[in-house]
Order: sequence, then structure tokens, then C-alpha cells
Amino acid sequence: MSGASATPAPAERPGGRLSALDGLRGWAAVVVVLHHLLEIAKPYLSPGPDRPVVLGSAWWWITETPLKLLTAGHEAVVVFFVLSGLVVALPALRASGPYSWGAFLASRFVRIYLPVWGALLLATVFIKLLPRDRSQVVPHSWMADSNATSLSAPLLVEEATLSRFSFDIVNTLWSLRWEMIFAVLLPLYIVLARALRRRWAVTGSLLAVAAVGGFALENGTLSYLPAFFLGTLVAVNLDGFRGWADRARRSRAFGAIAGAGIALSCLLLIVNWLARPLGSAALTLALTGLSVLGALGLVLLAIAPTPLARALLAPASRWLGRISFSLYLVHVPVLVTLAFLIGDARWPLVALLGVPASLLVGWGFERVVEAPAHRLARRVGGWVGAAVPAAPRWLTAPPPPAREASA
Repeated sequence: MSGASATPAPAERPGGRLSALDGLRGWAAVVVVLHHLLEIAKPYLSPGPDRPVVLGSAWWWITETPLKLLTAGHEAVVVFFVLSGLVVALPALRASGPYSWGAFLASRFVRIYLPVWGALLLATVFIKLLPRDRSQVVPHSWMADSNATSLSAPLLVEEATLSRFSFDIVNTLWSLRWEMIFAVLLPLYIVLARALRRRWAVTGSLLAVAAVGGFALENGTLSYLPAFFLGTLVAVNLDGFRGWADRARRSRAFGAIAGAGIALSCLLLIVNWLARPLGSAALTLALTGLSVLGALGLVLLAIAPTPLARALLAPASRWLGRISFSLYLVHVPVLVTLAFLIGDARWPLVALLGVPASLLVGWGFERVVEAPAHRLARRVGGWVGAAVPAAPRWLTAPPPPAREASA
């Protein structure tokens, strides 16, 4: 087979309308940045006996009201997972000829691991050149407990292979472990999604129940893999959904429906935070599972002709989308290095300097590391695709007509 049909990039914008997903990915990355800034500031903002009441009030506004959407970093990663389930599955579903899974896996490996290694190299340089002094940060905080102050060969190898459950050099790498697991499982996901295509409502509900149970049990497999499957389910029903959205937009009620959908999706994304005043840790964990439905709703609303989709097509949104993966990888080394240098007590200055620095480093990283990795991934996919037998035609045959997919 040719290399083109083995690589994910060409299918990310079928029909030109999935471009809004780039913007959604970009803003989700910004939310993750703000989440980690909040982690740095948490020891000084969260309620405590020695803190002014006004700070406790500010913490409540930031974390237990709809403003939490701005710093819902974990939930933003769930959005990434649903997006991956959609855009990674589409090339296989829409391949015009035989599809090589070997080529896909080889391409995906390069696409993910090279930027991961680049981020680890950047963090290593920061740690070596700008030593991290634990006395500059609050003990037992996120800064002190979740970020490496020294390096060792075993730790570097474990993070470089994504074989850890938690990461201390570049701690956002935990999600890339799940991305690689999904890449390996993609053929199974596609088979199941095609078989359950017309039972999308029941399947989606069961996946949400699985995610709720997974978060309640603190089981990563049940928590995160359903999000990828929801994205794959959207991929196999994409034509039907887009056809429905095109017809629905002619209705006078479509704007109100879209607005309600945006509000409901945002609510589901952060309902676990809004429920925290109830004081039940078990309930909070379980409600976190509903974030998969919130993420799914935002993805669908970005595909449909909605005000959200139009906002995500703005130049700033698309630029953020272009650097989103790089920004996701480099922002923690940048922010943490600054906080260790000047002290986490000066978190407003960390924010003032760290956000533009993260954007700048992310932009440079995209040009120097990520974009070349994309090009190499396509070449590697082509080389492996020429050598490895393609998948059976029944696995990658085009989906049934859109009128059936909308059933």
C-alpha cells in the first residue's frame, strides 16, 4: 500500500469541516496550562486557618463554580481522548484501498514518541542548568511531590518508554501512555464500533456507566478507554451525524438546541467539581466519569454548524490547535522551572511570565520537533506499509450510506 493511506493526518479534516476540532484541541491545551498554574498557586489560594477569608472565597469561585471550566485540566485531557478516538479512527474507516495496521502503528509510534523524547530532553536541560531547590516551594504540594528535582537513568528510561503510571520529569506524559494503548487496540475498537454503529445511544450510555464505575473504583482502564471508544463511535457515524446537523440547522430551534447542548456539555464536564460542596468523595469520583459525555458533547458541537464551531475556526483558535500537542508537552517544564527559580509564593509572577513563555516554547517546539516528527512518521508509515500486508478489506471497507448511519 502507499504511505498516504497509512497516516492519520489527511483524514483529520474530511470535507473541511473538522478543522474546528483543531481549535477545540488548542483551547483544551490552554486549560491544561491554567490547571497547572492553579496547582502552583493552590497552597496560597486554598482555604486554611492562616489565610484571609477573601482567598478562600476566590478558591471557591475558581473551583466550585462554572469558572472551573478554565482550569479543568483533567477533564480537558478526556476531551483529547475523545478527539483521538475520532481522528485516529477516520483514516482507517475512509481508506480508499487496503489499510496497513503495521504502517499505522509505526507511524503513530514516531508521531508520539519523538515529541515525548524532545520534551524529556528539554526538561532535562532545564533541571541540569537550573537546579531545583525544594526550599523554594511548599512541602507536600504538587510542586514538591510531583516534579523531579534530580534525574536518574532508570527514571529517564521509564518516562521515555511511557511505562510509568505517573511521571515526574514531564508529568503530562501520563496521558500519552493511554494514547499508545488506544493505538494498539484501534483495530478492535473499529470492529466493535462498526458492529454497534446503529446502537450508538445504548452503547454510549453503557460507556458512560463504565467510565463512572472506573473513576469510582479509581481504575484507569475503565476510566479512560471508554472516552476513546466514544470518539471511534462518532467516527463510524460521522456522515449520518453531519447529515442530521445540516438538516437541523434549518430549524428555528437549532440555535437554542445548540446553546443548550453547549451548556449541558460544559456542566457534565465539571459536574464533579460543582458537587464537591456536598462533601462526598465517592460521589465526586463517580461524577468525574460523566466528563466523558461532556467531552463527547463538545466534540459533536464542534463538528456541527454551531456558534462553538465558528469560534473554534477563528485564527487564534487554529493557531493554538497547531501548537497544542507541543504546548501540552512543554508547559510543565517551563512553569515548574520558573516556580523553582523564583519561588511558588510568587505564583502571580510565574503566571505572568510562564504563560507567554509556554506559548513561545510550544511554538518553537512545534517547528523544531513536532513538525519534523510528523514528516518522519509519514515516511516511516510508507516504508512499513510497503513491507507489511494490509488489513482484510472487511475491516476497513467504507461504512454504509449516511442514511443508514443516521438510524
